[in-house]
Amino acid sequence: MVNQPHLDPTRIHVESHLERPWEHQESFSDVMAEQLKHAPYLGIAILVHAVVLLILWQIKIVHKDKPEPVAMNMQQQEVIEEPEEEEIEEPEPIEEPVETEPVIEDSEVTEEETVDDTFEEEQMVDSAFESDNLNDVIGIGGGAGGKFGGRGGGRGRLGKGGRPTAQAIQMGLEWLKDHQDDDGKWDADEFMKHDPPSDLCDGQGNPVNDIGLTGLALLAFLGDGSTMRAGPYKDVVKKGIIWLKDQQEESGALGPDSHRAHIYNHAIATLALVEAYGLSKYTTLKRYAQRAVDYICKFRNPYKVWRYYARDGANDTSVTGWMVFVLKSSIDFKLTVDHDALKYSEAWFEEVTDPSTGQCGYTKRGEGSSRELGMGEKFPAQKTEALTAVGLLCRIFLGQTPQDNPILNVAADTMLKKPPVWNENDGSIDVYYWYYGSYAMFQMGGRHWTGWKKSLEPALIKPQRKEGSAKGSWDPIGAWGHDGGRVYSTAIGVLCLEVYYRYSRLIR
Repeated sequence: MVNQPHLDPTRIHVESHLERPWEHQESFSDVMAEQLKHAPYLGIAILVHAVVLLILWQIKIVHKDKPEPVAMNMQQQEVIEEPEEEEIEEPEPIEEPVETEPVIEDSEVTEEETVDDTFEEEQMVDSAFESDNLNDVIGIGGGAGGKFGGRGGGRGRLGKGGRPTAQAIQMGLEWLKDHQDDDGKWDADEFMKHDPPSDLCDGQGNPVNDIGLTGLALLAFLGDGSTMRAGPYKDVVKKGIIWLKDQQEESGALGPDSHRAHIYNHAIATLALVEAYGLSKYTTLKRYAQRAVDYICKFRNPYKVWRYYARDGANDTSVTGWMVFVLKSSIDFKLTVDHDALKYSEAWFEEVTDPSTGQCGYTKRGEGSSRELGMGEKFPAQKTEALTAVGLLCRIFLGQTPQDNPILNVAADTMLKKPPVWNENDGSIDVYYWYYGSYAMFQMGGRHWTGWKKSLEPALIKPQRKEGSAKGSWDPIGAWGHDGGRVYSTAIGVLCLEVYYRYSRLIR
């Protein structure tokens, strides 16, 4: 038996070529390098991401140096500056820039105060009479500033009546401007205080009519294109409107209801407020105009129209005519009105109109025009068709046309038999009739307007005063001259001649 060598376990040495985990630990770089050997696209992706991150980091740094972005409204906003107060100056040329709107305040305007009320600036427009598709309200197409659109646009439109008419209008407005009181009103019986002592005007009126006369004079300036915002007589309009709004009582009435002429005066003054609000684009006037309109609506008789006193059951065509004008203009300028009032007005004109002649009665069918007490013999009612003219014009403003209602042609034919004539001896001077008649015949157009204006121009232009303190005015020798005076006859004379452009033609 061969002796086997004795193996000592402690001397056995086993050598292995396998890697020992504890002797070799790979780093992140080693792993990535190994992976890149087998997947080169991974390296490209990592490189691209690194570049993107670097770019984003640079953008962020740049933004830190810039102010935070501000969200902008995509609509162009008008910068509104606080208007500076200014004092009333003499009228400037019509090319003057549009001024900011003065704020109407509730404090009274006294002679010691300068009329420099500042208005909050409202939305400005390029045209003094921005089109608001008002034509849709009155039945004609287009959007040329609505029925008031003919007033703006410079003096070129005065050529429509010819140079003599334009000059007569200008002279009349100058006389009215020169006889406005410092507080803004026109004084019926003391207007001559503005004349030199050696050349005082005559023609006093009744002082209870100061509010109505102020409204009528303002309508003449507004009709010529001046507003509280622009035009050669903007300061005249501004002062007058401020005075009018200061006369408004809590009820909305313009002046006290102390005499039967009150509602006439209120209606005319309200029409001036409404036009000044709408044409001047002054929302600060809206509350005064709306309250005055509300007063008119509350004054009307239930299921009927108007007369001298509130809801007393009496109705007449003359007062109702002014009310229709006010309410239609109020609708045009987006004021709130009682539309039933217009419905009952239209029914009233049907009720008092003679279907065979088109003549419109005063308080009933067949009744002639009223006259001041004691004036009926000097100014016979049969010399005028004033109420027929009122009825005809109101029918047109209420949307009637000769095509729809032949009575319009019948009424116009009747009026054409009594055209304007300045005859101081036969009692035919009635500028109230000529006012309504001119606007009614202009709307009718054709032979009616042609025949009427041939008489109107000489009846007004020739007797207009041409010299002295009375230059530009008309003597108050007509049917209502004693009550209205020289301010009345001049204001309504100017309004007659403005017929060419004061309202757009509604009948096409």
